[in-house]
Amino acid sequence: MVKADGYGLGMEDVVRTLESEAPWGFGVATVEEGLRLRRAGVTIPVIVFSPVSPDSYDPAVAQDLTLTVSDLDSVERVAAAATRTGHIGRFHVEIDTGMGRSGFDWRRVAEWGPDLADRASPASIWEGCYTHFHSADLEDDGPTRAQWESFNSALKRLAPEKGSLIHSCNAAAAMRYPTFAADAVRPGIFLYGGCVGKGVAPPEEAARVRARVTLIRDVPESTTLGYGATYCSSGNERWATLGIGYGDGFPRVLGNRGNALLAGQKFPIIGRISMDMTVVDITGAGGVEVGDAATLIGTDGDGVITLDEVADLAGTISYEILTGFTARMPRIWITE
Repeated sequence: MVKADGYGLGMEDVVRTLESEAPWGFGVATVEEGLRLRRAGVTIPVIVFSPVSPDSYDPAVAQDLTLTVSDLDSVERVAAAATRTGHIGRFHVEIDTGMGRSGFDWRRVAEWGPDLADRASPASIWEGCYTHFHSADLEDDGPTRAQWESFNSALKRLAPEKGSLIHSCNAAAAMRYPTFAADAVRPGIFLYGGCVGKGVAPPEEAARVRARVTLIRDVPESTTLGYGATYCSSGNERWATLGIGYGDGFPRVLGNRGNALLAGQKFPIIGRISMDMTVVDITGAGGVEVGDAATLIGTDGDGVITLDEVADLAGTISYEILTGFTARMPRIWITE
């Protein structure tokens, strides 16, 4: 899965990195993301995993993107786009087993199942079926097992053609329920350094977020800091200003609660995070200079601030942290 600009890291660079693993294909959320991959030279299958607007079918089919369908009208749109463009229309059938946001209802397969093939055309191909687990990262395995049973119940009624690609596992399910892998898995956040639940070994670090020290100030007692003056020095302190803020996607909520690493040591973020600046208290630290790189996510020497640690402090999930970084934040790829 490389949607949302490669989970915020830069889709084209992510794809170039993953191509060495020879994936069967790539997953995206929108037709424009798929077209972007084609423009980047990707020739292997690209599946669009969200419902798309009616005007997106023609460009998708023309560029050999595989669409996913959640209703019979969408099956007809794929067929019509194939006729208009003169290209083969490829689609996967999403079966809703509890996620609820899209897909055919597995409980009503007797109603929609018989019409699937009829709504297609000789120019469109039904290539696969899938579902999406909503709770594979939780310790309770009941919901995931129930979804798997529902999915297989629907598949038995549908009897997709031999060779159809059957898939259900996101990253959490792939790690926790390997017997549900079927023909393919759809790893996402785990590839990018995010945890997928208790009992699963943490992923290797995939990205670090760093910012330069742009200013160091020695301040006296009772010096206030930031909008709202939410921090006030309790004595003589040394502050380091970092060139990063919520304009770069670094969460504002981490003010007075997050941390940064400098020279392998962890220092607290103080005051509210501004659009362009973040301040850390480096009182007592030696050797920190203007121009040094502070690490806000990742490792520095023996110190580490994990992606999930930051997400927990921000009251959100690792996905939102990564995908929230803006275009102003440079993505620098290191090949080891």
